[in-house]
Amino acid sequence: MTFNTFEDAAKFYKDYSKAAGFSTRVRSTNKKRNEIKNQLITCSRKGKWKSKISPTEKTNSLAGLNCPARIYIYILKDIGVWIISKVVLHHSHPCCANQVEMFKQHRELGMYVRRTIENNEEARIIPSKSYQSFVAAVRGHRELNFIKKDVRNYITREVRNVSELDDAKEFGKYLLRMIEKNHNFFFELELEDDQSIKLAFWADARRRATCEYFGDVISFDITYNTNRYNLVFGSFVGVNDHGQSTLLGYALIKNEDIQSFKWLFDCWLRFMGGNPPKGILSDQCTSMQRDIEACMPTTIHRWCIWHIMKKIPSKLNGYKRHLEIEQDMSHVV
Repeated sequence: MTFNTFEDAAKFYKDYSKAAGFSTRVRSTNKKRNEIKNQLITCSRKGKWKSKISPTEKTNSLAGLNCPARIYIYILKDIGVWIISKVVLHHSHPCCANQVEMFKQHRELGMYVRRTIENNEEARIIPSKSYQSFVAAVRGHRELNFIKKDVRNYITREVRNVSELDDAKEFGKYLLRMIEKNHNFFFELELEDDQSIKLAFWADARRRATCEYFGDVISFDITYNTNRYNLVFGSFVGVNDHGQSTLLGYALIKNEDIQSFKWLFDCWLRFMGGNPPKGILSDQCTSMQRDIEACMPTTIHRWCIWHIMKKIPSKLNGYKRHLEIEQDMSHVV
């Protein structure tokens, strides 16, 4: 078979795979001067692999079965058309024509679905509710050719396709709306010269009430991963009278330096009405230690036991009886 363009050839095999009940994957592409010269497209279950997600947690758990199905397309330079030169139609697994629309490659959102999602987003209807409305309309999620994740992705990539600066503005507007709803809501926000977020601290009215009861000893943790804007998430955590951890405040930090921690701990003191906690736990950060001593001189500062214990194996691995030493050290600590 021949095709006028590369896109037509690739679309032909994609349409065929949908009708036959499998999905495809590009295995190799050869280019010259940024122009595609040939391409190998195989069944997505080519190779030997197994999904790490158990079937109980994933309804469509797949495994690579070294499936041989494939096509090889290349361009005939003389006449400028694309040709399928090699074809293998046999699969090493059963094809599922009745479930093919749930494969990632074949899932799609129609015009009506996209427009409905946009209207729901404008009306501030959460994505999960939007998805459930589609499920209810067709009386079952199996009748849809998309999943909840597709709805969320469409909102993130298309509807909420805003820049970092727009996100910072929206975050500021959100904080202002919250304080209008409840004057006990507390926040402070510092922006960079380009109006991106530099530092932020906020806590709702419930956190403030919780602090009055359980703010005598707090833990400050910044070991969470950074988000796509390279902002570190920090949390102030206390322990209630049931021995359970309870959140007392939240923070976003761009730089983990002395100035940032000083700004943050000053915010915390203002949030606490100028009353420092009796004790605070943190990781072994020199910058943080100096700021705690400067901002809260009466507060007893202790390092988190987890940060102490995680260093013991690396420090003692060179000793023959390091496991016994680690147990003794753990007992002492």
